[in-house]
Order: sequence, then structure tokens, then C-alpha cells
Amino acid sequence: MEYQSVLTQFVREPNAYTLDFYVKNARGYEGLRKALTLKPNDIIEQVKASGLRGRGGAGFPTGLKWQFVLKDTPKPKYIACNADESEPGTFKDHVLMERNPHLLIEGCAIGCYAIGAKVAYIYIRGEFLHVQKHLEAAIEEAYRAGYLGKNILGSGFDCDVYVHRGAGAYEAGEETALIESLEGKRAQPRLKPPFPAVEGLYQCPTAVNNVETLCNVPLIVLYGPEWFAALGPEKNGGPKLFCISGHVKRPGVYEASMHTTLRELIFGEQYAQGMQDEHKFKAIIPGGSSVPILLDEHLDTPASFDHIQKAGSLLGSAGLIVMNDTVCMVWLAMNLLHFYRHESCGKCTPCREGGDWLYKLLQRIERGEGQMKDIDLLYGVSNNIIGKTLCAFGDAAATPVLTTLKWFRNEFEAHVREGRCTLPADWRARHAMLAGAH
Repeated sequence: MEYQSVLTQFVREPNAYTLDFYVKNARGYEGLRKALTLKPNDIIEQVKASGLRGRGGAGFPTGLKWQFVLKDTPKPKYIACNADESEPGTFKDHVLMERNPHLLIEGCAIGCYAIGAKVAYIYIRGEFLHVQKHLEAAIEEAYRAGYLGKNILGSGFDCDVYVHRGAGAYEAGEETALIESLEGKRAQPRLKPPFPAVEGLYQCPTAVNNVETLCNVPLIVLYGPEWFAALGPEKNGGPKLFCISGHVKRPGVYEASMHTTLRELIFGEQYAQGMQDEHKFKAIIPGGSSVPILLDEHLDTPASFDHIQKAGSLLGSAGLIVMNDTVCMVWLAMNLLHFYRHESCGKCTPCREGGDWLYKLLQRIERGEGQMKDIDLLYGVSNNIIGKTLCAFGDAAATPVLTTLKWFRNEFEAHVREGRCTLPADWRARHAMLAGAH
């Protein structure tokens, strides 16, 4: 049976972002209305039963996260929506906030009701100024219609939603760094425990959820957890947004079931429609730039959290970066390390120093000045970063090096033996960031 979109069903309609359209065409705020007739714990149990997993990267069960939020405390509780979509290759939350903002707002309100919070903060990426304007206009509409504010729909439940714009730090996507930034501090990770569910924003219990995650909550309440779970494989239910970029004919955001394979997403007519310029497929990064590479032999893997992990990678943020046979893997690793060494918050020495070392080593090899011992040194530096930082950033920075070495060590060795990049590409040589790399 053909999959029917639910999250992005109306995103191409001219007025999809307005309250009037949302209420008339998408059963807008019916999920909130229904939720307010239930007990908060009943909503948490529904979300648990649905199998909804976090869409921001880790894939942690959302219902469990909400259940962990400390209940027996006089302190206020908070929902912090992570809209700091900064992972390279990822652009799904942008679409939801710009074209379907009321679904997110409704999800925030239901989430607040479920965990006993009265305030939700949407922490939006610094570069998303135009999206912020859409979101704030939608929030104003919701207040005027009585879906936010005091005594929502006559239920006695109060809820306020605020938008907070960051300053463009990749690290702010880590939940404790996001909380630090919300508090007006530098976006750096906290030592855990205590976890945000116990001591988060302002040292109060906090649930940090991704945009896409919260957008699924009204659907679960409205249509039921069984409906949601049936949309995907076991423990991987619900709709999923995939961001497909790279050397494909039709890059974009596509909604699909997690039954869908990587091959279907890349080559399917309703998705990316195959490789650009008839080049051959070489590799794919299936979950944003911080996860391991997969090859052609893995393309029949369903794009679900569990199946991708079994194949040796992670679904992460579902940012599928597709590469053809012109891509030099040494250059790929160097390009990503240029990003990661710049975005390191600097709190942990292995990440702060190690990322720069890796970048310089990769530059040397890519220029044709490397030695065979530099390849072994890449392993050594990477292994001194992984697992030795407060957050997962260190692992993310080392992964491009380790995964390219695992599958394409021959390209690194060819650079050293021949003293040049063995896969020159005109567009790469002209790239200002990498001038002089060849």
C-alpha cells in the first residue's frame, strides 16, 4: 500500500502555515483538545505505546524521556524544543517550522501538559531568522485563538510558548549545551548526571525534544498509538522525514515509512530519482555527517534506527548525503574536519586539540605531502578523541576519519604513494575553502 504523508501532506499549499488552513484541513488542535480530556500520565503511556523515538539523532524513546521527568518537586518543569538544526545534510525541521508551524506548537502544548510544564521554549538556529518570523506569527495566532495562554480551551491548563534564537553554534544542538545557551551562557555541554529530566533549564526538570519528535505527538493523541506504530517496523513506528542531498537528481525532504530502504530513497521515482549525470553510486552517509559511511552492499537496508545500526551506521538526523564515484574520500574527511574543528566549543581538550590535528594531517595527505605513518597517526588521534569528551561531539569529529579509513584506506595510501589527489575534480579545486589543498 502506498504511503500517505501526514507531517508534510500540505506543505506545498500556499497558506499551509496559517491557523485557518491548519484547523480546516489538518484537524488542527484537535489533538490538544482531546489531550486535555485525558490524564497527563495517560498521554505519556500513549506516546510510550506508539514507539515514538527522538528524531533529533539519538533515537531515544520519547515516552520514556517524559516519564523520567521528575514529578515530586515544587520546581517548575519545562519543555525545550531543539530547533537548532545544524547537522550537515539535515534540513527537515526547517520545513516543518516554515510550512507547518502549528503542528509543532500543538506538540509543545501537549508535551507541556503531559509532563506538568507550563512553559515551552523553542530554541531555533541562529541562521533561521525567516523561519523564526513564521513561527512567532503562528504563536501569536495560537494565543489569539485560545490554544495558548491561560485556561486553554476552558480546561484550566495554562501554557506559554516562546522562541529563543541561538547564535549559530553547532554545539547548541547538544541538549545540555542548548540549556546553557537558553540560560544566557556559552553553549557548552554539562557533566551528566544530573540529566535534564532532573536538573535541566534553571536547574528544573526539563524534557528536551526535537522539532519532528514533537510534531508527531498530536498525531499519536488524535489517531492512537496503534495507528502510529503500524506505520513502520517494530520499535520504529510513525512517519519519518528524510533529507536527501548530494549527487542525486532530485535532492529534498521526503516523508516515508521506515520500511523504505536506502535504495528506494536514492533511486525511487517518488524520491531522489537516482544519481546525477549518470555517475555511479559510491557511498552514503545515512544520518548527517557525524555517522559512519555505508556502501552499495548496504542499500537494501530499511531506513530505520535499528536496521541502519545493524548495518554498521546510525540513522541519526536522517540526513542522507549521497556521493558518486568522483568523490575523493580523503577530501571528504578533510572537508568535514574543517567544519568540526571550527565548531568545537573548546571545553574538552581531546576534541578542541584533536580536531585541529586531524584536519592538518588530512590537509597534508590531500596535498600529496603525507607519509604512510600519517595514516596510522590518524587512527591514533581519532582513538584519543572517541569516548573521551563530555558530549558526542568528539565522536562525531573522529567518525569521518575512521569511517573513510575503514572503507577507503586505499585512497589514503594512493595519495601518499603518488603525491597527489588521485580523484581530482574541477569544482573541488576551485573551492575557496580548500584552496591549495591539491
